[in-house]
Amino acid sequence: MISFFNNPMVLGIIDPGNNAASTATAASASAAPASAPAGLGGLNTFGMLALWVAIIAVFYFFTIRPQSKRDKKMKEMQSSIKAGDNVLTTSGFYGKVADVGEDCFVVEFGTNRGIRIPVRKSDIVGIQSPKLTPAHAAKPEGGN
Repeated sequence: MISFFNNPMVLGIIDPGNNAASTATAASASAAPASAPAGLGGLNTFGMLALWVAIIAVFYFFTIRPQSKRDKKMKEMQSSIKAGDNVLTTSGFYGKVADVGEDCFVVEFGTNRGIRIPVRKSDIVGIQSPKLTPAHAAKPEGGN
C-alpha cells in the first residue's frame, strides 16, 4: 500500500534518476481508482434522485397543494358574493356590497351607507358582518 504523503506524484516531486520508481508509483496511483466497484456510482445517483423526488413531494404536499386548495376556496367564496352581502376587506373594513361588477364590487362603507367605493374582488377576505357590542358590555361585572 502506498502512503499518500510518500507518493512522489502527489507531492509533485520528480526524481529524474529513478524513472522506474516514478513510473511504478504513477501506475499504481492511477490503478487505485479503477479498482473501486463500478455499481457504487449508479447507486449513489439513484439515491440522490430518490432523495430529490422525496423532497419535491414533501414540498408539494405541505406547501403547494394546501395553498392551491385555499386559493380555490377563496375564488369560490368571492364568486358567490351578491349584492346585499356584508363583506370584510383585506384592509379590515366591513361594508355592504351594493353592486357586483366584472372585476370589482361596489361596497358601501360607513354608518349612513353613503360612501360607495369600488373594491377589487381579490381584496374581499370573507362574507361576514361586524360584531358590534356596546362598550359597557365588554367590561366585566364588578370591575373598576
